[in-house]
Amino acid sequence: MDVQTLRAESFKALHAREGAFVMANPWDAGSARMLAALGFEALGTTSAGLAFSLGRPDAEGALSLDEVLDNARGIVDATALPVSGDLENGYGDEPQACAAAILRAAEVGLVGASIEDATGRPDAPIYDLGQAVERVRAAVQAARSLAFPFTLCARAENLLHGRLDLDDTIARLQAFAAAGADVLYAPGLRTAEEVRAVVQAVAPTPVNVLMGLAGVPLGVNQLQDLGVRRISVGSSLARAALGAFQRAALEIREQGTFSYAEQTLPFADLNDLLRR
Repeated sequence: MDVQTLRAESFKALHAREGAFVMANPWDAGSARMLAALGFEALGTTSAGLAFSLGRPDAEGALSLDEVLDNARGIVDATALPVSGDLENGYGDEPQACAAAILRAAEVGLVGASIEDATGRPDAPIYDLGQAVERVRAAVQAARSLAFPFTLCARAENLLHGRLDLDDTIARLQAFAAAGADVLYAPGLRTAEEVRAVVQAVAPTPVNVLMGLAGVPLGVNQLQDLGVRRISVGSSLARAALGAFQRAALEIREQGTFSYAEQTLPFADLNDLLRR
């Protein structure tokens, strides 16, 4: 069995076992190596984390599929962990674009990926249900054509785009499950009641829940008790790192002091983490 197949089987098994696992989200090879050294079992790329690291905004078409996959390849090569890719909307409106993105994702070593129903257009941010389902179906067919079990996650983006309609979000997730998605994901769930409603409505398909959102106190154990199988943190680790960077820079600029150094990761410790 080749390395990619082993990673794919491992990733699939994480979704099938009892309890929940955290799929941490690095934005480059260095952060991936740190997360692996800290004991995480799987990684997921983050389009926002990548965009920020390149000095660009997220969700505005500022990244190309080539750039996203180059970044993903670096993360895949950095550790032995399975990696899933954030492919946004598949970098095209048509179902064929989603299928092509999945096949290209597999070529760089990814063993899973997500496709979302957000268009990237402010005037019409969410695809009509019929088109959204066809896009997921095409992605699933591409995933099934591969020689290993590629885990396809379908995302319903209503809650991140001001469409606070949980019933419609659930209906979309159910339609994505019927189209063959392996994992379902509605980023923006904020309460235990919302999470429970989604998990129960789409069972037995595994649900991914996004954490790292301000004002959402749910922890791993509580999410696990609600039936969540996978927890991701999106761009929150990248934002945490950049937040610390900004606070340190502001201290230097505004106060002329350097006390931030007391909170930094010691040089030797960081070297040791990246040496593992």
